[in-house]
Amino acid sequence: MTTTPRQLQLLQELRQRQSASVEELAELLGVTLQTVRRDVQRLADAGLLLRFHGGVRLPGSTVENLAHQQRENLHPEGKARIAHAVAQQIPNGCSLILNIGTTTEAVARALLQHRGLRVITNNLNVAAILSGNPDCEVIVAGGVVRARDRGIVGEAAVDFIRQFRVDIALIGISGIETDGTLRDYDLREVKVAQTIIEHAREVWLAADHSKFGRPAMVQLATLDQIDRLFTDAPPPDPFPALLRDAAVECSVAQPT
Repeated sequence: MTTTPRQLQLLQELRQRQSASVEELAELLGVTLQTVRRDVQRLADAGLLLRFHGGVRLPGSTVENLAHQQRENLHPEGKARIAHAVAQQIPNGCSLILNIGTTTEAVARALLQHRGLRVITNNLNVAAILSGNPDCEVIVAGGVVRARDRGIVGEAAVDFIRQFRVDIALIGISGIETDGTLRDYDLREVKVAQTIIEHAREVWLAADHSKFGRPAMVQLATLDQIDRLFTDAPPPDPFPALLRDAAVECSVAQPT
């Protein structure tokens, strides 16, 4: 689904309150109960909130991510815009690392017309996509394949990535917290991503608007370790100041 500004505001209110009744949300948003119930139903179907008797709350997202298929269906238009913006900035003939995530998979699709790329990845979905480009050499990390999303994690993947130093590391993330930390759910995945950051000349982060303020359990990095951020909507407060202080170049992919 693609969330509307009102639905984003609803989720932001829940982040601040943890839970709320439909009546409270209607008053906070200045809309009818029917409108809130419709938004709640859509967001619940997408796995972004949970309904209980008398109200709604955020899922226990600090310890468990959404399923891969849910994430694929979440903000697809925004991810496509981000992918197009990233692909425009990647020159032919460069070396890349792409990690796990549905946004990095969207970027892989946007790179199918590039030439002379050498791509290292710990994401079998990225490898399958880019294998359709005969002008792209794909190198797949070894390690444990995580069944739920075909990501490759573990110490073997870390050791494999350490052999390389690439022009650009493009990483996805589960959440960017208001203290400027980048967070994810699986420690094994985080260890691989941290190694990717260490072995790249530039680090680019691709994150749609839903990642701002979203909590997750494991710290992956901080904003000052990122060179560029690609997103699909202007970041809300306090992120503009955090990005400025960390000297991160922020690119907002506009609708075409």
